[in-house]
Amino acid sequence: MKKLLAVLCMLMILVGCAEKRAAFTNTDITGLDYAKGFSLKDHTGKPVTLESYKGKVVVVFFGFTQCPDVCPTTMSEMAAVMKELGPQADQVQVLFVTLDPERDTQELLAQYAPAFDKRFAGLYGTPAEIATTAKEFKVFYQKVPGKTPDTYTIDHTAGSYVFDKQGKVRLFLRHNQGPAPIVHDLKLLLS
Repeated sequence: MKKLLAVLCMLMILVGCAEKRAAFTNTDITGLDYAKGFSLKDHTGKPVTLESYKGKVVVVFFGFTQCPDVCPTTMSEMAAVMKELGPQADQVQVLFVTLDPERDTQELLAQYAPAFDKRFAGLYGTPAEIATTAKEFKVFYQKVPGKTPDTYTIDHTAGSYVFDKQGKVRLFLRHNQGPAPIVHDLKLLLS
């Protein structure tokens, strides 16, 4: 009986250690009942869904190309994450979903997203498709008028969603935290 108890204690300790190693630094949203997918086009014009990227860890960020701060900061941060991941970065897909389908054309997204990392993809759709996708992900966005009708900005949710290789939502990444915590979490999902 003592041996059985000793074995059980050892197993509990090992399980406890394994759980500590697997702790994410970002918000664990495993099992969330939204952010289940999308149906848009990538910057090459190809129709894509979340299933199109199955087998990779997928990071989904919503923004717009004329964003003055949050979007380029996030994309630069993700480019730094990819560099730190080294060869593992090929198992990660970063998707930039435009919230400005009126100005963010396929051609503009084809220049914007890959400018940060050649593997990044810009996604677009009709205003209705973007609204449906934003609603599915519970992403807030709202036009803020500028000095002229063409110089508006868009207030929007600043975090990113991360999906595991099976296409299940796992994490919500906070904006502007630096690459280290993101690299940590992505490596857990890649292992």
